[in-house]
This record gives sequence, C-alpha cells and structure tokens, in this order.
Amino acid sequence: MERFYLTTPIYYVNARPHLGHAHTTILADAMTRFNRLMGRQVMMLTGTDEHGDKIVKAAEAAGKTPQAYCDEISQLFKDLWPNLGIDYTRFIRTTDPLHKATVQKALQQVYDSGDIYFGEYGGHYCFGCERFYTEKELADGLCPDHKTKPEYIAEKNYFFKMGKYQDWLLNHIKANPDFIRPEQYRNEVVALLESGALEDLCISRPKSRLEWGVELPFDTNYVAYVWFDALLNYLTALGWPDGEDMKAYWPAANHLIAKDILKPHAVFWPTMLKAMGLEPFQHLNVHGYWLIKDTKMSKSLGNVVDPLSMVQKYGLSGFRYFLLREMSLGHDSSFSEEALCGRFNADLANDLGNLFSRTLAMTHKYFDGAIPQAGQGGPDEEELMLLAKDCCLNYQRLFERFQTAKALDSLWELVRGLNKYIDTQAPWTLFKEKNPSRLATVMYFVLECMRKVAVHLWPVMPEASEAMLAQLGVTTPASQMNLQMEAEGWGNLSAGTPVAKTSNMFPRVEPPAPSAAPEPAPKADAKPAATSPEAAVSKDPIDFEDFQKVDLRVATVLKVEPVPKADKLLLVTVDAGDPEPRQVVAGIAEYWKPEDLQGRQVVIVANLKPRKLRGVVSQGMILAVKREGGLELLAPSAQVLPGSAVS
Repeated sequence: MERFYLTTPIYYVNARPHLGHAHTTILADAMTRFNRLMGRQVMMLTGTDEHGDKIVKAAEAAGKTPQAYCDEISQLFKDLWPNLGIDYTRFIRTTDPLHKATVQKALQQVYDSGDIYFGEYGGHYCFGCERFYTEKELADGLCPDHKTKPEYIAEKNYFFKMGKYQDWLLNHIKANPDFIRPEQYRNEVVALLESGALEDLCISRPKSRLEWGVELPFDTNYVAYVWFDALLNYLTALGWPDGEDMKAYWPAANHLIAKDILKPHAVFWPTMLKAMGLEPFQHLNVHGYWLIKDTKMSKSLGNVVDPLSMVQKYGLSGFRYFLLREMSLGHDSSFSEEALCGRFNADLANDLGNLFSRTLAMTHKYFDGAIPQAGQGGPDEEELMLLAKDCCLNYQRLFERFQTAKALDSLWELVRGLNKYIDTQAPWTLFKEKNPSRLATVMYFVLECMRKVAVHLWPVMPEASEAMLAQLGVTTPASQMNLQMEAEGWGNLSAGTPVAKTSNMFPRVEPPAPSAAPEPAPKADAKPAATSPEAAVSKDPIDFEDFQKVDLRVATVLKVEPVPKADKLLLVTVDAGDPEPRQVVAGIAEYWKPEDLQGRQVVIVANLKPRKLRGVVSQGMILAVKREGGLELLAPSAQVLPGSAVS
C-alpha cells in the first residue's frame, strides 16, 4: 500500500502554543486526513523540542527546573491538539529516553565515519537562535531574526563536516525540483549554496556553558547542539535504524515547517542524513507567517492570538476552514477577527450553509424528506456533473501539493455553482407547475453534489463534514471513503433515504465591535439628553386578536439586487416557506450591501397586501430597528427552517 509520512516541526517549549503552532498542526492534520482519503496508509508526527539555552532561561524565569518546566509546557501542546480536531499518530519529546538514545547513536555513527572533528571556533552567537552567525549572515551587525547584536564567543567544540556535502546537496535539489516547495524557497536555498563555501556546523556546546542537552557519547564534557538533537526526532519516531516503520514510511517522508527554520531543514538535515548513509526525505513544504497588522506574531509584542478563544467564538470548523482557506503555501497572511468573521459569513453561512438549509427544506417540502429518484438529466445536468468532476479533481490536485487555499477555492466553485443551479432550475416553479419528474431530477442532482462537497471537506473540517453527511442520510464514515471514487463516480445517494429537516451548522456571526474611544464625562451643568421622538411616541393599544392577524415569519434571503433608479431600495428575494420564493422591496440599501444579506435570515411581515414601489411589486416587509448611524435587522438567534412562525 502507498504510504504518507508527515511531520510538523517539534515546537520549542519556551512559550505557550499560539495561532502559528495551531495553523501548522491543523494543516498537517488536514494533509494526513486527505492522504487517508486518497487510499494511503498515513502517519503524522508532532511533538516538542526541549533542550537548549532558551529553555534553561525560561525555566529559571518560571522558578522551575528545566525538566519540570518542559513537562508543563509540553503538556499544553498535547492537550490543545484534540481541541483543534488534530488526530496525530505520535507525539515525541526530545527529553524522551528513546530519543536521547537515537541522538547518541547517530552522533557516534557520524563521529566514527570521520565526519565529526574537534576544533576551535570564534563566531557571533545569538542566544535567541542558539546558533553562530557568520559576518555575511548578519544584517547591519544584528541577528536577522531577533534584531539583536550577537555575542562573540570563541571556544573549542565539535564540528560536523557539512561543507563536504555541499555539491551533493546542490545537485540533489536541482535534480529534484519538488524537493523544496514552493519554488521561492527552493531558489533561496540554491542561491545560498551557490554563494560560497558551506561552512562546517558546530554541533556541540561545552557543559561549562550549557548542561541541559543530550550528552555527546564520545565526550561527556559536551552536549549536542539543539538542531543536531531536534532534527533526529523524525527518525526516532520510526524506530531508526532497524524499525519496521523506518522501512515503510521513510521513503514517503514529508516535512512541514514555517519559513524561519528553512536553513536547518533544507541544509543541516539533508547533509546529516547523507552522512548517516540515509536517503533524504521526499519533500520539504514551507509556509509563511501569520501577521497581525503586518507584524509577525511575537510574545514580546503582545500580539499573540490564542486559538481556543477563536474556536469558542466561531466554532472549530469555522476556525480550521479560515486558516486553511486564507493562507496560500509559501506566502504570509494577515490574521484579524474581522477577516475570520467575513470569511465565515461569506463562505460558510451564505454559500455552504444556505445551500444545505434550502435544499434540505425543499426535499421535505416536495418529497416528504426522502431523496427522490432521479429521472433522465439534460444538458444542464451534464454541465453540473462536469463541473462537479472538474472541481473535485482540481481540489485533489491542489491539496496534494499542500495548496489548501486554492483547493478550497476550487471546491467553492461547485458550492456556488449548486446555488446558481437551484436559482436557475427553480424547483418551486417545477412544484407549482406539477412537474414531479423534472423536480426529482433537479433535487437529486443537487443532493448528490452536496455529498461530494461534504466528503471533500472532511480533511478541512471533519466535524462539519460528518454532520453534513449525516444530514444527507449517509451512514458510512467519511474516513472510510475514497476521494478519487467520489470525483469520478455518480449515484452514491440512494433514492428513498431520509434526510434531515434542516441544517443550521453555520449561523451568521456578527462582526466584532470596533474598540470605541471612551465617551467624555458629561459636564456638571449638562442637561440629560432628550429621548428620541421615535422612542418617545406611544401607539394606541390593540387587542390580542388584532395582533394575531399579523403573519410574522422567518425568511432566508436567496438573492439581493438594487432597485433601478432607487438609491435606498433593495429587491430581496426570500424563501418564506411558501411554495415559491417571494420578493420584498426594502429601504435598507443605505446600511446593507447585497452580499452581506445573501443567506441571512430575517423576519418579515408576510401578509401585507402587495404594493408597487418604484414599479416593483413588494410582497411583504422586512423588520428592522433604527439606531444612531445604522440599521439592525430582526433575526432568530440561530438558524431555523424558512417559514417558521414568530410567536
């Protein structure tokens, strides 16, 4: 069986997990799930990196021993991953006895082969990076990452003959264009290797300066450099050198990292493997940074985002979808709650949520909640089937290369295409015209494509995918399906299968309120502000019987367009539970854009006599509340079936 082995970086435990850690690990989880659906046997490795100067300093600041500190922070990572829907295979710690034994065995092997020697070296040492920098690597004399002046240190240490493998590594990268991806990082490494001689790598630290590390097996006065220690975790998890997993999974090894650790993974690690007599990994996949207001997240800047707080507000599926949809592999991306909210409402609430809500409701209205038997499709159905196949195959091709943002964009072509197909085919009209055969065909084609969307979303948001499949009456777990068969096949839904009455997984969320400046305190002689005339007017009381005459219903917005030659009017087409949609002319264009209304639920007065406004017939009234500078629409607190009565 074909295999797929994916590793995240092992995260340094000098700080608590944040959005950056969450994104990398969610991406790894999604890639592992995707490869499982492609029929491969998969393994995902994550863990924590626990040795080095920074850990000692962080432990001292916390008043703990290094081991106690590592135990505490490592557990935070381990506890977080299930709460983000992450299903890893193994979790490794560099303080594990098995890993220490692996590091010592590798060091001894490379030492015995003659590729480690003892020498004296003086260089610019950055304690933040825990590495020496050459003069040409510094930026105006400062560490390029931390923007601090390194300390010049001269000491005797052990060195790995990394320069010996420079030509081999350069040739390997050029012969294998996909070895490092995306291309810009491959080019960066090639430029580095072509710019001059590759220096040997200092792979030890004297115990006189640092004791917290893996002791060198050939000299107990030194511990291993943290990178020579950490990188070997990818082999420890496979039982190197003779484990069965090593033979099975190493040929399919993929590493996933952020761009700040490109050089250790693209230069140190392949040359270490070569010196150990091992073939290099298959691919190094590099992603960019999440920026907060164009600045990299940093604990010192206080702009770190807590992933769980976003999950609590937007749900796990919405949070995972945003991270995988918003960042393209290799490029930085800006994070803001406003962007998350906007993406959630546009893609999940309006497009996907509206598709499921309206389709399930119509299936109950027209076919008593059972999947109908499709008849012979025509050109429109052939076009829809081709769209579904193309979108699914393109999604798979892009996901395979870690291009999740582009893959989801391709899948959303199908989601939007299905909504357009419904609007064009108008099932409500087919029902009114008593054309059950055509109606059954249209509804089946939509439901079948919805199944394809739900299965393809399992890697991205497994909880929502399983829920959507359950709503379609599918009992087979998504994890047991095959994406290639879903893309190429047709007719996986069985006629007569009952479906859910409605779907409310993605109710719209309100945008976060902008932080307002505090209002100035009122002057001592200031008079109370007058109550607005609208609030002060009291209407004559009415009898309950009069109130009962008003038909208040919840309606789902299907389509919105401006009324010609009317700046303040919008023509809103809604599903209010009637046999066919109705149109309402609403004077809300000053406050609401058409795209912000799409898929939203509103409350309407459904039994107003129709009347013409600017030549357009309005069949009801949308209820709203005016406030200073805006207009709020009345809506249920959660998604409900269109046509539900307000009581």
